[in-house]
Amino acid sequence: MNMTNGLPIYSKLTDRQYWLEQMLRISNPVLEALAERRLKEKMPIEFADVEGETEAERTLAAAELKADRAKYTHLEALGRLLSGIAPWLENGKLLGAEEEARIRYAALAREAIDAATDQDSPDYMNFSEGYQPIVDAAFLAQAVLRAPIELGEKLEPRVKANLAAALKQTRTRKPVFSNWLLFAATTEAALLKLGEADWDPMRIDYALKQHEQWYLGDGAYGDGPDFHWDYYNSFVIQPMLLDVLAAAGGQHGEWGAMRKAVADRARRYAEVLERLIGPDGAYPPIGRSLAYRFGAFQSLAQSALLEDLPKSVSAAQVRSALSAAIKRTLEMPGNFTSDGWLTIGFCGHQRDIGERYISTGSLYLCAEVFLPLGLPPEHAFWSGAEEAWTSKKAWSGLAFPIDTALK
Repeated sequence: MNMTNGLPIYSKLTDRQYWLEQMLRISNPVLEALAERRLKEKMPIEFADVEGETEAERTLAAAELKADRAKYTHLEALGRLLSGIAPWLENGKLLGAEEEARIRYAALAREAIDAATDQDSPDYMNFSEGYQPIVDAAFLAQAVLRAPIELGEKLEPRVKANLAAALKQTRTRKPVFSNWLLFAATTEAALLKLGEADWDPMRIDYALKQHEQWYLGDGAYGDGPDFHWDYYNSFVIQPMLLDVLAAAGGQHGEWGAMRKAVADRARRYAEVLERLIGPDGAYPPIGRSLAYRFGAFQSLAQSALLEDLPKSVSAAQVRSALSAAIKRTLEMPGNFTSDGWLTIGFCGHQRDIGERYISTGSLYLCAEVFLPLGLPPEHAFWSGAEEAWTSKKAWSGLAFPIDTALK
């Protein structure tokens, strides 16, 4: 039997095999380059289109933007990728070729963290300059929360100390008054998980209580004082609220008391996300950061991982819907460079949809859709027969449940 990435090549892939194939395809360039300590050498830095009246002005603007994004893009790639694949790395219920692959990639992930946090490494990453590292240190911290054994306990003491020191470097800057408060909270929750005595409960408390004030109803939070029609409830807000409370909720009674309401809201938001996936797997291109592709469904994927889906959908139904969204995106040519790196785009290569803060590393937030790979293959999410999702039922003339708001 032929093999790729340590996995068999099948004539017809199951959904799980397809998801694994795509996850590892996305992961390989980043993790293999970091294991060699050559990420900064190998990873291209694609960035948004720039404006200028003359060619000389555009050339200068492009050089300045590339230099700016080069300060941050490598930590973006590492943190966002590991946050998405962490539950699979932590999955202790695998067998055979998939288990062999998991062991290999978990080792690569630990080598990647070492390369990123060792000050003598050519791939040592920026945790201390500018505001963007507040964001991506938090995604790396979220990976630790989701894989506390593989990306926490199994780190060599030297690497664990380097990681904690790197995360603490982000404390020197103030997060934006928005979803960014959760980045600070997630970082502190990871420091708690790593056994650091000086984790800061105030940063967690502020983020949790402020988001309680920003809750708008029917499962949606404002991004700061304002509501935005975008996917940031899924990119950041709902998942980090759940992960922070799972890690630190037991530290204070008032935090623990928040968990039910936060879970209820996340469940309702997951219900909305499932209904946004069209019969062909397409979904609305609304709001900022569309270059994160199907990372837009992180909250739905997390609800599946946590076995806390709304009653209106089955686990197999969600798998079928997410599979359709992944395929609808990745079957379009242009999502990858010839060397396998992600390109800027929503469905294919569409550089013009990248905001100024988008660069190659940013794109790896798409890996968040793979969270359900943390469930064992025999789980109903993977073993259940393919099932039409809500919009597919609705547009096929089939019965489907009435949608109701969260009380």
